[in-house]
Amino acid sequence: ELGEPPATLPTVGTNLTDLRLPRKVTVRELGGCMGPIWPSYYSECSALLFVVDASNPTQVSSSCIQLLSVLSAAPLASVPVLVLFNKIDLPCYMSLVEMKSLFRMQDIMSCATQPITMLETSARDGTGLADVLQWLRTALKDPS
Repeated sequence: ELGEPPATLPTVGTNLTDLRLPRKVTVRELGGCMGPIWPSYYSECSALLFVVDASNPTQVSSSCIQLLSVLSAAPLASVPVLVLFNKIDLPCYMSLVEMKSLFRMQDIMSCATQPITMLETSARDGTGLADVLQWLRTALKDPS
């Protein structure tokens, strides 16, 4: 049981969260505005969760550019990537099919060197969070 999801706010700086999967894993959350310093953390990265606001069509192009930049970084060439299309609890969200199309995910996945998985989530109501934890366990080869 995951319990109640925490209150959500956009990430402005960086946050650290420890998870037990069952071994301890530290998640470093970096807001989109922190993009210029992301590369300084790449060498420590064992798995990457890239969160996209599926309710904000005006951010799609900048999110896609950021994703392409991350995927092309040499230190992340073999790091498994989970793209999370978040905020599916909002009435104006774009579906996974729409987001895949807008991001041209088929093209991105065919060129990427790392394995990429996509999920729809809602940090607010918890939809998809169990799938995220399972993906992390698998990506980090942690027994469940």
